Amino acid sequence: MELTGAQALIKSLEAQGVEVAFGLPGGAILPVYDPIIDSSIRHVLVRHEQGAGHAAEGYAQVTGRAGVAIVTSGPGATNVVTPLADAMMDSVPLVVVTGQVATGSIGTDAFQEVDTTGITMGVTKHNWLVTDAADIPRVVAEAFHVATTGRPGPVLIDFPKDVANATMTYEDPGPVDLPGYRPPGAPEPAAIEEAARLVRAAKRPVVYAGGGVLKSNAHEALAEFVKATGIPVVTTLMGRGAFPESDPHWLGMPGMHGSYTAVTAMQQADLLLAFGSRFDDRVTGKVSAFAPKAKVVHLDIDRAELGKVRRAEVALHADCRQAIEAITAAVARQGGADRGALAPWIALLDSWKERFPLTYDRGEDGIGAGSAPGTVKPQYVLEELRRSTPDDTVLVSGVGQHQMWAAQFWRFEHPRTWVNSGGLGTMGFAVPAALGAKVGRPDRMVWAVDGDGCFQMTAQELVTASAERIPIKVAILNNAYLGMVRQWQHMFYEERYSEVYLSPDLPDYVRWAEAMGCIGLRVTSPEEVTPAIEKANEIDDRPVVIDFRIDSMEQVYPMVPAGASNDEIVVHPSQAGLAR
Repeated sequence: MELTGAQALIKSLEAQGVEVAFGLPGGAILPVYDPIIDSSIRHVLVRHEQGAGHAAEGYAQVTGRAGVAIVTSGPGATNVVTPLADAMMDSVPLVVVTGQVATGSIGTDAFQEVDTTGITMGVTKHNWLVTDAADIPRVVAEAFHVATTGRPGPVLIDFPKDVANATMTYEDPGPVDLPGYRPPGAPEPAAIEEAARLVRAAKRPVVYAGGGVLKSNAHEALAEFVKATGIPVVTTLMGRGAFPESDPHWLGMPGMHGSYTAVTAMQQADLLLAFGSRFDDRVTGKVSAFAPKAKVVHLDIDRAELGKVRRAEVALHADCRQAIEAITAAVARQGGADRGALAPWIALLDSWKERFPLTYDRGEDGIGAGSAPGTVKPQYVLEELRRSTPDDTVLVSGVGQHQMWAAQFWRFEHPRTWVNSGGLGTMGFAVPAALGAKVGRPDRMVWAVDGDGCFQMTAQELVTASAERIPIKVAILNNAYLGMVRQWQHMFYEERYSEVYLSPDLPDYVRWAEAMGCIGLRVTSPEEVTPAIEKANEIDDRPVVIDFRIDSMEQVYPMVPAGASNDEIVVHPSQAGLAR
């Protein structure tokens, strides 16, 4: 079959089962956009290339499939670097196609030329510069294989314009064979047996479950392990939804703004079962003081994570689901777990849950009025949002205080219902990622919780959502500040608030939303919170934006100060005097 390189690219994407791509055309990628007209692939025209990348991330996080973005050369490629870096940090499978100047012009500083493969080498699992149209089917097949196997992540195909215009004979690429790339298989039996022995001997064990549990679809295996052993679970920011949070074995989220029980349980544990988690600095705090009495079983599909931060007594380089299932079976073979031995530990954890729950000052009205007139408490907004939405609602967040309040006051019962930027902490993530999530799961209600600072970075993608009839819902927690930066200035810089004040009214978020084809609402009192959410929930033919005017001085508690030990966790002022 004789095709142009551009036609071969689109046919190859179709062969990989691609149903949707997010992108923005330009000169170098223009030949690729012609065959899209005749393709089965739905193309979503974004308003900025960063939006294309984050939308592809949102799609990938809720579906488990690779998200696809197509952008042009030069600034198109550099604008997608942030989503690539974001996906690399959070192990999100992306395939990004960038246009490139003709091969004969590469290196001449041609119009809209950048060294895309060089720029993105550090933020992709792998990238390819295609120089022969005959290679296109193979390269596309390899790209999807690398993006979705092993530790998932982003890949990039740089696609010169002359290659797109060249003719080639299309052939099925056949099985992918990449010497040097071998994702791990079954776990090593001796290590599994040793892990099971540590499980049976532990008196204060904790499962430290991360995003790898979700990436390997190991949530059911984790539930079975906990059922068999009775060991309590903490789920990281990227692992939320990996374990049902109504289960009494769930202790909360660990980390800088995690629950007191989750953070302290890890500090006091004698065994940490790190399943698909990477001991990142936001969880460990001061590394030398982290979980000082704990032995570690570390399970990860990426060998580079094993021993990177914390030495493990048992290091398992394996798929998370396979290894958890194997440990569960080994515990049973060795005689089962001693639940009675865990009783004092469970009782202590329950006492911490009772004394140090997540809390906030509900104000004189008792339902969440802010300290300033015409404001509400952000935690109350999250509580009402959770109460008013279906159990399987997909929640997307930006980055900052609103992200932490969302993570704290939402309860996730299902996998792949929490979408956020964890490792890179990318402001502006929420709106485009929510758009992509809704495209990936049109059957689910999708809410984005955003801050006013984040919203102003990528709000233009609501034009995309309106034009494409993608009915996402956005809750702006508008405190008129870059809130998390202000909190640090409040706590650590003697309240010297340098360059963090925005404005509650500039821009006018309701009028801006309406200008972008959305329904815009504003909430200034606790009594208005639930009716506004219910009204938004009833609208399903266009996006909705609610401007929640929240208390500008509200802080996120608990908090472990940067560089401090987790033992120095700062709880809510109302709990400061309680015995620990």
